[in-house]
Amino acid sequence: MSYNSTGTIITRLTAKKQLLCAAQCANQFANCNTAVFNSLIVPQCSLYSGRITPANLTVSINSIAYDFQQSKLTATPILHRWNKTGITVAGASNGSTGTAANLLARPYGTALGSFNSLYIADLNNNRIQKWLINTSNVTTVAGLSNGAAGANSVAINLPDCVVLDSNDNMYITDRGNHRVVYWANGASSGTTIAGTTGTPGSTNNTLFNPCGIARDSSTGTLYIADTYSHRIMKYLVNASSGTVAAGGNSAGTGDTQLYYPYGFTFDSSSNSLLIANHQTNNIVRWVLGASSWTLVIGSPTGLNGNTSTLLNGPIGITLDPMGNIYVADSLNHRIQFFFAGQSNGTTVAGVTGSPGIGPNQLNLPYWVTIDGQLNLYVSDNLNNRVQFFSHS
Repeated sequence: MSYNSTGTIITRLTAKKQLLCAAQCANQFANCNTAVFNSLIVPQCSLYSGRITPANLTVSINSIAYDFQQSKLTATPILHRWNKTGITVAGASNGSTGTAANLLARPYGTALGSFNSLYIADLNNNRIQKWLINTSNVTTVAGLSNGAAGANSVAINLPDCVVLDSNDNMYITDRGNHRVVYWANGASSGTTIAGTTGTPGSTNNTLFNPCGIARDSSTGTLYIADTYSHRIMKYLVNASSGTVAAGGNSAGTGDTQLYYPYGFTFDSSSNSLLIANHQTNNIVRWVLGASSWTLVIGSPTGLNGNTSTLLNGPIGITLDPMGNIYVADSLNHRIQFFFAGQSNGTTVAGVTGSPGIGPNQLNLPYWVTIDGQLNLYVSDNLNNRVQFFSHS
């Protein structure tokens, strides 16, 4: 990669198959002039652009894609491809459910902790399970190990999501109790830090079926998907009540409204929330402090579909370090991958419109988490398992 004195970049990419360059060039760069194939045997695509505006350049090779991080010195290609055959890393591969330590019941959110550990919100078992990956070591780290629901300091009721801080302390959306619980690493009980136990509401100190949660690691601020109040709440550290960060204008398709936001993620690079608007089948970006959202993926009017540009009941969403987006497109039974800045996705796990128990299938995937190698961990909700799809 090289720059000239005006900051213009000239990048040459080589691939074994024809590169789909022209559209990528136009989408990714301002003042993009040409996308030229240099060879018929081993095509080389040269993209010539004006001054760079995006964070990275992506070029597709059929279903495979390379991601070139921009640098004035280097351009390191990252191949984006996942094994379509999943491996069950938690729960039973045949979909069996139960309260035994090695079984799950409708798993929801997941989080990766230290020492190769996977934390799972075991929704219908009312507990958080900690699995040491590639081992049979499973422990209940929050809630009751026998799966009983409760509303006191040692029990939880329908936990949807768990996030961790750097010490593996847990922040849990305890949906059935309309609260968020803080559970210190290794503790036998938790503390309510948001919401009023057993009291649903839409005031600044109550929640109504909270589902998703995210934490700003730099400040400790929590963002909570107050799902049935159709809003995202912001709670500062040790605050007894929150403020509305997004939505809160009743349910609807308008750009000031949310409609059952189950999952979302905090994007520190743009100080914004990327929100899975479940009922309106889209992903929207709400910059903190703004009064409305902008559309990122899907239909602006709520249309559902199973094409590469439409979603059906999205729930979980996550970002990788390059700003690419991964969506648990639940009712399409697939995980969709979207390059940063693009709304045309690729199915990287599951079979669109084909729920099943096979290793290449998913049945109502609720959540997707990625590790440092971009491997995928998918909560395969109706199959009562977590599937692992390796990145290659």
